[in-house]
Amino acid sequence: MKKVSLIITGIALLLIVTGIFVLMNKPASTFDNVTIPEEDEIDEETPEEQPQEDEEDQEQAEDNENEESDPRQFTTVIAEAVQSTIDFFSTRETHVVAIGDSLTQGVGGNQEQGGYVGILDRTINENEQLVTFDNFGVRGNRSGQLLDRLDNPEIESAVADSDIVLITIGANDIMQVVKENFANINLGDFVEERARYEERLEQILTKIRNINPNTEIYLVGFYNPFEQYFGDIEELGIIVEDWNRTGRTMAGNRDNVTFIPTADLFEGSDEVLFAEDNFHPNDLGYKRIARRVLEYLTN
Repeated sequence: MKKVSLIITGIALLLIVTGIFVLMNKPASTFDNVTIPEEDEIDEETPEEQPQEDEEDQEQAEDNENEESDPRQFTTVIAEAVQSTIDFFSTRETHVVAIGDSLTQGVGGNQEQGGYVGILDRTINENEQLVTFDNFGVRGNRSGQLLDRLDNPEIESAVADSDIVLITIGANDIMQVVKENFANINLGDFVEERARYEERLEQILTKIRNINPNTEIYLVGFYNPFEQYFGDIEELGIIVEDWNRTGRTMAGNRDNVTFIPTADLFEGSDEVLFAEDNFHPNDLGYKRIARRVLEYLTN
């Protein structure tokens, strides 16, 4: 099975790289008729906010350096983030359900780590069992498949009993566009599929809400796995930003739904944050995602 998995991964990467180089060589006119929505107001920065964000960026860079030089530093940082949630978690039984694709499953990291969900579990429950986690991540799942899996009695029962639902979904929808159109790929293909993704995501959120009207839903955003190698290809960044905007907007229009951005966690870093497949995060990448999720749970 491992050999088959490696072969499939190799084929997928070949298709991806082929598609990217075709995208690079497309005439500019290919994208002339594509309309990208304007940035949401949430992305706009005021002059007063900029110095604070610069300071936060500097602190983030220092934390990243500490992670690399002393892995124990991460435990301290993430423990500080979770400390403010301990009182809340200790007052009742809390059930977290994680659903989605390979990022939820933890592909790319050490299997014993269990991706960002496993890191959250070990961190929060280090000294006492405060939170129960159920992980229903499946490698390769697209939004349509996740929508169907919500009818699975086991998943439906877990969601019905949940206090928090974490979702990662959509990256494979993007990759499917690449695989199906790699010989003649253009930005319009992603825009069209994004509209269909929006419809399916709407149905996913509605179905979860129908199963459990009171659960808190957190939609974890996309990162750009090609930024480290193809950072100069503007179209790839546009695709990721466009799909992230969809999730952020849908979350903003619903009660008890929160969008968690992750793209910035992987941008401009000199550290190795990806696994050998150059697509999924490694343990350090998953630690960054886990810390970001904890920050949003805390706030």
